[in-house]
Amino acid sequence: MNFFQAQNKARHNTRLLTLLFVGAVTSLVVLTNLLVLLFFTDSRPGMSITAQIANAPDELWLYTSLGVIGLIAVASGFKFLALQGGGKAVAESLGGVLIHQNTRDPKQRQLLNVVEEMAIAAGMPVPPVYLIRENSINAFAAGFSIHDAVIGINQGTIDLLDRAELQGVVAHEFSHILNGDMRINLRIIALLNGILILGIIGGGLMRGSMFSRSRDRGGLIALGVGLLIIGYGGTFFGQIIKAAVSRQREYLADASAVQFTRSSQGIANALKKIGAHSNGSQIEAPNADENSHLFFGAIKSFSGMMATHPPLDARIQALDPNYKPSKERKFHSSSSALAGASSFAGGAASAPVSQSSGSASLGTAQRLLTTANVKLNQASHDTFEARALVYAMLLSDNTQTRDAQIQLIAQNAEAGVPDLVPDIYQHIRQQDQQHKLLHLDQAMPTLKEMSKHQYHRFYNLTGELIVADQAVDMFEWVVHRVITQELYAHFVKPFRSAGRITRARKVHKPASLVLSLLAAVGSTNEDQRQLAYERGAEHWGEMLPMTHLEHFDYQKLNQALDMLRDLNADLTQRFIDSCTHVVNADGELTGDEFALIKGVATTLGCPLPPLESNA
Repeated sequence: MNFFQAQNKARHNTRLLTLLFVGAVTSLVVLTNLLVLLFFTDSRPGMSITAQIANAPDELWLYTSLGVIGLIAVASGFKFLALQGGGKAVAESLGGVLIHQNTRDPKQRQLLNVVEEMAIAAGMPVPPVYLIRENSINAFAAGFSIHDAVIGINQGTIDLLDRAELQGVVAHEFSHILNGDMRINLRIIALLNGILILGIIGGGLMRGSMFSRSRDRGGLIALGVGLLIIGYGGTFFGQIIKAAVSRQREYLADASAVQFTRSSQGIANALKKIGAHSNGSQIEAPNADENSHLFFGAIKSFSGMMATHPPLDARIQALDPNYKPSKERKFHSSSSALAGASSFAGGAASAPVSQSSGSASLGTAQRLLTTANVKLNQASHDTFEARALVYAMLLSDNTQTRDAQIQLIAQNAEAGVPDLVPDIYQHIRQQDQQHKLLHLDQAMPTLKEMSKHQYHRFYNLTGELIVADQAVDMFEWVVHRVITQELYAHFVKPFRSAGRITRARKVHKPASLVLSLLAAVGSTNEDQRQLAYERGAEHWGEMLPMTHLEHFDYQKLNQALDMLRDLNADLTQRFIDSCTHVVNADGELTGDEFALIKGVATTLGCPLPPLESNA
């Protein structure tokens, strides 16, 4: 799966969603106009419906149409505003409870380990995990982007699935994140809330008229019934829209899960257990229906074109061709034609990053986690130690500067945190760049457990530590980029890009600056720098002169990336590949080069699977 191609596919699905929504709204407008015509216009005995329509005043059609469209727009807009919190808002609306990173529950701990491993393998932020206290087997991913995504898991999922099966389900949800499905799913929720509003109003009119003594009571009841019927039509249209956009994406997510884990047995057996479980994948939460298209398994049984998910047996057979549906649904496993069908992202730095972006380098991630410092791994999952970990990561090698930074921490950090910093510093200073950034990624979901006040305190202090020596080096910039992208998206608002830039010539100067910085980081030899830059610039398609900077200028880099952030998916892919051509010019990847590419990819919202660093 190519991340950038998936984003283009997601945009195509968004256009399809828009067309279906317009069609549904048009149908509801016509039906409501006919209803109003029947109840609020005078007609002579024996007058046909056609004659009534012909004699209806133009103002009736205009005001009714504008009223319906306005109601739908307001209801959709209100729901969209309610979803501005991203995946967190969806999880909480379903009754989800955040699983804390320092949980000691063995099943929850296993789940968090699987999610963390998959996130690192995919090169994306580790998402928070919410537990839905239902005994069925199900899961979902929600959010606007990889930076505000969350994973939701039912209690039955972690109780009944083994690690391999759980890994298959989690990989399926990560594919939805990387495919760009989540943003479409949230738009569906908002748009369908507008379509259903007429039915909600009809139900309200019926309930209200029951207690009314007005002479118009009968008319209100009739109008309420009519609107309720139209509302059922809205439900029908909504289910059709969800099915049209969702069903094929489930097959793709299943196949991607096989690609990520290099095994079809885990996800296939998870689906088999859904079929054998008394509660299946049903969800009882009050808001489950409007979120039905988000889930791993179908929450209700729909047939034919109304189904948001393919038939369970069809999904299993696509993964396990030898599977034979039976009432007993025995759990046998076999090889699958899907296993290994897609190329698995390796850890080599020689291939363009975009070829692996959207895939998962699970083997490399497992090696990184296995070789990680145990003390730092533990610190990244504790709410106090995670803050101390980031502070320690920013401490200078210069004794005088470091003493000033430690004083800043003592004065501004929460009580207890300053005492943790010196010991963690002794461990973090021995780590290479990639392992430092690994622990930073691990700490992100832990840091998201802070209160908003703690976040602002933490964010301001990290900024002070970075500029304590009146300079910002490249690694400090990367740390600040990751913190900004992840925590700002969680505590303030998610970053969003419209992808408005479709022509490379509009951003040649900022692209040239970033490529020049990458070339400068990779070598001290001016000729080698020039060669590396030319390879990247040639792939980008514009040979502007290389920018020569006397020092790492983070302000110019930030300005350049702010412009590049709005590239469309095709140009983003070309630019990320251009960066790869620069760092691959000398045949090796240094720690600084990896860190800088990670900072660039993070800012542009691109997942960067772990690479084999020569640092």
